[in-house]
Amino acid sequence: MEGDLRRIPLSRRSHVTGFQSLGTGLTEHESALERDFVTLASFMDAGAVVTAQPVTIRFRDDGRPRRYTPDFRVDWSDGRTDVVEIKYRADLRAGWSRLRPAFAAARDWASNNGARFRISTECGIRGPRLEAAKRLLPLRNTPIDAMLAAQAVAYARARANTLATWSICCRHRARPASRSCGD
Repeated sequence: MEGDLRRIPLSRRSHVTGFQSLGTGLTEHESALERDFVTLASFMDAGAVVTAQPVTIRFRDDGRPRRYTPDFRVDWSDGRTDVVEIKYRADLRAGWSRLRPAFAAARDWASNNGARFRISTECGIRGPRLEAAKRLLPLRNTPIDAMLAAQAVAYARARANTLATWSICCRHRARPASRSCGD
């Protein structure tokens, strides 16, 4: 491991550097995909601590010294720790033979340090959960009117049978028009 900073090369893809504000602090990202990962991690666990480029791992490959810096370390609120590399699938496939020894070294480093190594691609990051995170995260710290919330819960409980019946009727309506809800 070493503390020096890694020089970040320009990417062929969207090169979006910046900081993501989380409840646990700021996290730096180097691409739109990394930004989306940080958003998703924050959404999945409000107490997660996400650290960019947490460690540089030195290893040997075919007798030559090499080094590898994973993109993130995520300390989840339940005590688990992940060391994460973010890659587009096409880049992962194209560079697999070059990346594989670094990923093996990262897996060894992680297991020796009470963590697990993961590779996340756009397939696991982008999708409905990310879209939900983008919509709902801004509301996470919005104050809630306790009286209004209690009224909404009471209203829903009082109409639980009505809502269940309505739901069943809606499913029956998908059948041919000659059948009615009461059939």
